[in-house]
Amino acid sequence: HNNMEGRQIVIETTHKSFKEGNSGIHRHKVFSIWGTHKYDGHKWGMGIDLNKCTGCSACVIACQSENNIPVVGKKYVIDGREMHWIRIDRYYKGSETNPDAVFQPVMCQHCENAPCETVCPVVATVHSDEGLNDMVYNRCVGTRYCSNNCPYKVRRFNWFYFDGHHRREPLHMALNPEVTVRTRGVMEKCTFCVQRIKDAKNTAQDENRALKDGEIVPACAEVCPTDGIVFGDLNDKESAVAKMFESQRQYTLLEEV
Repeated sequence: HNNMEGRQIVIETTHKSFKEGNSGIHRHKVFSIWGTHKYDGHKWGMGIDLNKCTGCSACVIACQSENNIPVVGKKYVIDGREMHWIRIDRYYKGSETNPDAVFQPVMCQHCENAPCETVCPVVATVHSDEGLNDMVYNRCVGTRYCSNNCPYKVRRFNWFYFDGHHRREPLHMALNPEVTVRTRGVMEKCTFCVQRIKDAKNTAQDENRALKDGEIVPACAEVCPTDGIVFGDLNDKESAVAKMFESQRQYTLLEEV
């Protein structure tokens, strides 16, 4: 639906209020039963400038092409079985007769203490040492507990083997060979284009150098016409994404959850 129901999902304020110190963002002091983890190497993160998002859905299509996400058709989308890893939420503001639309791309948030990880009985979703919430497809037995426990509802379940029916020769040649094709009964979701991360790290290692800021660009960020999606290493304080996270305008979606 298109109602935020009073929750801080899309936060807006005026320039005057922001200058007066009222950003409209209520910072939550979050307590956790889990210990904090120190990331000695990279810690990957993504930021989205909602001021720049036009709701064009280019990121959705690029993600689908890059990550071999099946096209399920109108019927299954209506049934709530869409497979896109990125969802463009739309909310309305202003008067009912002439409302304005606000767009918000939502994908896996790669939570620090991910609720999906604690409920998987076969440890098919785990946290990497670089801050990614990883999926181990060959472990997944399809309990869907992770999807039920995800507050963002961004996990997708393969109810059918879509590619088996629609990827007959020569259509299978359109698949990205760097990304595993999931089968029926397996859960999937945004990976921050981990294949691109691995490729950039291998290139940097071969050239005996450190990774450069902006060298890793996920498919969604690559096609965004307004450059509204930024990805990088949060441990690199000079990176664009780290500076974005230090901004007074920054907030985490449903941080209190």
